[in-house]
Order: sequence, then C-alpha cells, then structure tokens
Amino acid sequence: MAISVALSVAAVNVAQPASAATPRDPVRITRFLGEQRLPHLMRHEGTVVGGLSGIDHDPRTGTWYFISDDRARYNPARFYTGRLDIDPRSGMFSGVRLTGVTTLTRGDGTPYPGYGKPGSADPESIRFDRWSGRLLWGDEGDRPDAGNPSIPISTSAVRSVDLQGRHVGTLRLPSTLRLTDSEHGPRRNFGFEGLAVTRHAITAVTEGPRYEDGPVPTVEQGAPARLTMWSRRGDLRGQYVYPLDALPAAPIPPTGEADSGVSEILPIDDFRYLALERSWIEGVNYRVRLYEIDLRGATNVLGRTDLGGMPYRPVAKRLVHDLSSVRQPVQNLESLAWGPRLANGECTLVIGSDDNFNQVEVTQFLAFGATGCR
Repeated sequence: MAISVALSVAAVNVAQPASAATPRDPVRITRFLGEQRLPHLMRHEGTVVGGLSGIDHDPRTGTWYFISDDRARYNPARFYTGRLDIDPRSGMFSGVRLTGVTTLTRGDGTPYPGYGKPGSADPESIRFDRWSGRLLWGDEGDRPDAGNPSIPISTSAVRSVDLQGRHVGTLRLPSTLRLTDSEHGPRRNFGFEGLAVTRHAITAVTEGPRYEDGPVPTVEQGAPARLTMWSRRGDLRGQYVYPLDALPAAPIPPTGEADSGVSEILPIDDFRYLALERSWIEGVNYRVRLYEIDLRGATNVLGRTDLGGMPYRPVAKRLVHDLSSVRQPVQNLESLAWGPRLANGECTLVIGSDDNFNQVEVTQFLAFGATGCR
C-alpha cells in the first residue's frame, strides 16, 4: 500500500523541541576493533553472497541484517541474516557468519524482476525498525540515460516489509525525486542510497544531485544531494540539502571517470546523523570519509524544484574520521550501523563494503569503538 502525503510545503527550518537545546557531545571514533571479510562469491543456502550494500542490527536479538544489491544477476533481490562476534568487554571483533537468506517480494507475493526489466529493484539500504518490528529498505530504482537508453524506469522508493520479506507498504515520493526518461529529477544511480529510522522519523538521502540542482562533484566544486524526512505515519516533514565535497583527487588520466556521493546515513538522535561520503576515482581508487551532520537550522527545500535563485542553508557537517586511512586498499564502503554497546560504555560502529561481485574488491566489515553516539 502507498502512503499518501501532501507535497506542498513552505520552506521552513527544522522544528526543534525543547530537548534539542541541550548540548550533546559530538561522535568520536575512539579505537579500531577489527576487520572481518567474507569469501568472494561464497554461497549460502543456494544463493551467491555479494553486493552487500546495507546492514543493520536488532539490539534485542543480536541479529544482523545484510541487504544485497545483486538485482538478480545471481539470485532475486534479497537480504541475509547473521551474527557479528564482538566481545562485550574487550570490544574485539572476531567473526562474521550468515544464518539465513530471505527473498524480497512485491505486493503480489512475487520476487522483483531482474536488472533491465520493468519493476526491477536496486536495494541499497536496510533498517530494522524496532518500533514496528519490521524492516525498511531503500530502493534506488533505475532509469534510462545517454549511456543506457533502453533501461525502463523503475521507481526509487522506501519500502516496508515484514521479517519474511513480504511487502507491507511504500512511502510516497515527493515529486522532485521521481525518476524520468529525460534530464529531470534524479540522475541514474543517484536515487535513494542511505536510510535512517528513529522513534519519530524516517529519513532517506539521494546519492547525488538531481539534474535541476546542478552538476555532479568535480575536483573544483562539490554538489547538493537531497535528504528527505517523513513522519512515522508517512507524512512528509521536510527535505534538506546535504553538501557533497569536491572530489578529493583528480582522475588519472584527467579525462578518466569519477563518481562521488552519500552511500549511507545513520541516526545519532532526532536531528543528527552520521553520513558516509564515498568517491571512486579512476586511477586513484576509493576515498571515503565519515561525517556528522545536523539538520537544525537547515532550510526546508521540499517545495523547490531546483536550488537556484533563492538562497538556502545546507545541513551542518563535521568530519568524524577519514576512513581512507584505516585499511588499504580502500574498499567500496556503503553500509553503516550501530552494534552492541560495550561494557565500558562505548558504542560500536560497523561499516561494511559492497564488493560489486568483483574479484578485485572484497566484502569487508570494519568495527570501531565510538563515544557521543546516543
């Protein structure tokens, strides 16, 4: 079922409850807890494991959820369950294992079609909603562009499913984020990439700029992505600008390809989030930074079809950690989740990579101790 929402909203700042005025410590990475990997193209319950683009954790059961963006190259759209072994006293991260796999299904109970077919899905993020006991997942969708003119439009969406992968509902898109077959709306592969869930809101971020909002990041300048917030009932609450960095390095050769955007967000509280900002640059490899962002004071641009003309204030942004320095070579880091709290009060933060089913990349999980988290 689709959840209907009103789309005409004036530009206003994020509403702040009285509790928002209380100062909070910023998130800080305190230590590296370890790295674990899964084998390339490993098999689990008749499926090929890879393309893990989103992870999340149910703190009540200790279950971890991993969503694959396979798009039926090997198997239909699906998520895995598993366990991460993080010692509650030392924080040592010593293992990862899968325990199950579930196919995501549409409203009629059938799996999503594969890549290049109408109605296909591109899963990029998954969240366990502890207030409803269900899962939410972000579908980047697909659309044609100059290099792929025959690709049909598949809607970008935030969808709800039960723990058996059965479709429950879909949040209604704001008109600015509808995929088209022209140079309007989100670019191909720049739909919903990150997803966050709190007691009061559901938030999703596009990977990069819409056509109307400007060009993609270059070495000289960054670009605006849009972060959209719904109430728990599915009503649109606002849309805010996430300012992407300029590319951290030039491609080699200078005419080479580059791609940069937000690959995941994670809530700290009702207004602050962690954001993974990832770039792939030909001849350079991946570069990834972890930021803390704050929506308070940001301009609500939900009613604006482009970002030219009237000025706006983007979300505030603070560098937490340059992940390019943690493990070499840097991987395609796309997932971000809070893990269990340690005995000393530290939170654990787990960051995972999507190997793109490519033998030169890996499925990697990095665990960190953190403070200021919640």
